Amino acid sequence: MKKHHLIIAAFFAMAHLTAQEKSLPGNTALPSSKEELARLAAAETGTYKYSVEDYFKRPSQFSFQFSPNGTYISYKERDADGKVNVYIKNTITNKVERVIEEKEDLVRGYGWINNERLVYLQDKGGNENYHIFAVNIDGSNPKELTPFEGVRASIINMLKDQPDYIIVEMNKDNPQIFEPFKINVKTGEYVKLYENTDPANPITGYDFDKDGNLKAYTQQQNGTDNVLYYRTANDKPFEKVKTNIWKDDFGIIDFDYTTPNPNDAYVLTNLENNTREIILYDFEKNKTIKKIYANPTFDVGGLSTSRKRGFEVDYYYYNGDKSNIIPVSSTAKKLYAKFKKQFGDKEFSISGVTDNEDKFLIYVSSDKYYGSYYLYETKGDTFKELINLMPQLKEEDMAEMRPIQFKSRDGLTLYGYLTIPKQATGGKKVPLIVNPHGGPYGVRDNWGFNPETQLFASRGYATLQVNYRGSGGYGKEFFQAGNKQIGRNMLNDLEDGVAYAKSLGFIDENKIAIYGGSYGGLATLGSLVKTPDLYNCGVDYVGVSNLFTFFKSFPEYWKPFLGQVYEQWYNENDPADQEIMKQVSPALNADKITKPLFVVQGANDPRVNINESDQVVENLRSRGVETPYMVKYNEGHGFGREDNRIELYKCMMGFFAENLK
Repeated sequence: MKKHHLIIAAFFAMAHLTAQEKSLPGNTALPSSKEELARLAAAETGTYKYSVEDYFKRPSQFSFQFSPNGTYISYKERDADGKVNVYIKNTITNKVERVIEEKEDLVRGYGWINNERLVYLQDKGGNENYHIFAVNIDGSNPKELTPFEGVRASIINMLKDQPDYIIVEMNKDNPQIFEPFKINVKTGEYVKLYENTDPANPITGYDFDKDGNLKAYTQQQNGTDNVLYYRTANDKPFEKVKTNIWKDDFGIIDFDYTTPNPNDAYVLTNLENNTREIILYDFEKNKTIKKIYANPTFDVGGLSTSRKRGFEVDYYYYNGDKSNIIPVSSTAKKLYAKFKKQFGDKEFSISGVTDNEDKFLIYVSSDKYYGSYYLYETKGDTFKELINLMPQLKEEDMAEMRPIQFKSRDGLTLYGYLTIPKQATGGKKVPLIVNPHGGPYGVRDNWGFNPETQLFASRGYATLQVNYRGSGGYGKEFFQAGNKQIGRNMLNDLEDGVAYAKSLGFIDENKIAIYGGSYGGLATLGSLVKTPDLYNCGVDYVGVSNLFTFFKSFPEYWKPFLGQVYEQWYNENDPADQEIMKQVSPALNADKITKPLFVVQGANDPRVNINESDQVVENLRSRGVETPYMVKYNEGHGFGREDNRIELYKCMMGFFAENLK
């Protein structure tokens, strides 16, 4: 299912910019020099068991996948220069071949289309205009399937019974709207499957069945409504089924192929429940058949079915304090009992399975264990570890990520995580880094191995991650509690989290920093403005700083959604909201920032324009405030290149060493 209401957030935003600019973006006089950044990194003089590289150097091999028939296993492999290429290994002959070579542009993702052909995604310098490529397993017939300048493409359906075709969504014919195309992965020939003709009320999601039939679509109307249209047969017209405001969910996640009625579908909805639940819905009669699964506290994420066994439901899943899988079928129950016995208290997930369900790729991890891939074969009932992704990081040396729960000052139950360094368990009080997640709406932090928080813990810092109001996964009441609370109660939630962490007795109350990316960068800047006495310093990573300029940088295809933006963020045309926007835009209040700040930006960022960071740096430096500023001209919204990431964290550790120890 596609998420049909568009959550306009710095984390989720898309934009369509060309990476090849005639001049470098932003004010090129502002970024700190290589020498200045090197001096900043050198401020961390401690001797530690693990280096920054140990946490952020890519694994030697990762992203394992089976070919559909299981003859091949594919993976990404890091070379000596930090490039990541895709290899395949014949599981019968053990012959290994490189299929995809990463050159200037990163391979953002890859997968199997059929037993003979792979697909992969690339953009230019982090601009997020993803193009889709395909190549045979022997490296022959490489082809760009979406060779259109300034166009963003994504795969929305893999057609198992039509192995030479995929369905993609792209804004090829109008940059404001996305339309579905069926593409031949061998020849690149394509056909448009449906016209998205009304940019003012665009179609925001398409629902195809397993045979590639367009069964339903969701249209945004009036800026705040989502209307689901459905047709009961290909020769029937689409008819309106549901009209919901953007705050409510009703979306198809799969069709029920176990019934003779082709119009039965599994729907994820919160129309009759605070949390999202799975229901079985008859679209021919336009009524609920039955409720399938719900959790009273957490939103259900979805379900998984078995194609081999006639599409019976195998399990439901949701994310609570940790990830949760509820096995349903007898096959799934037996498998998960077997996996639980094998892997104990570690988390495990099926990351791949052959069409015949005779081989399973299982990913095993925990908060202290980066992860391993295991091969389970039903023939022989055997487990084999394929690779420990980060063998240099010893589990016994890593820090606990503890799920936490506390009350906000106005009575909301807030959830989050606290990563606790070894020094704290020995009775020593340690500094705290508050790390708000991006978004802000609909996103959340999760339990598991986090290289950032583990690096921080290795240097003696605890890390607090709060799923503040507006975060996803906790029901619509909690989600809506974040409306028009950017810079206000959302920041209060972080402050209340700090108070909770202090109450545990091992936090040094005089040594607290805040660091976040995207919206988390806005929260960092906003916190340094709102509560300057609480924090010693801050790190703003690709963060919004000025809501007025941020709104003005919205691409054209966001304009139909401004009604939702004005209800969820603030209304730039309303005088009362304008006053709030002035108060919560850190760039307009930078004179109140008195603590050290490190600013980091990707120059090609399509979500948060470099101007957002430039404004803050210019303001602070105009007042004589030394502000280190790292800009990478081959990155976008967050750093994807290994060398840049390693440099970033070395500088960040130097910055914290100067201001937090």
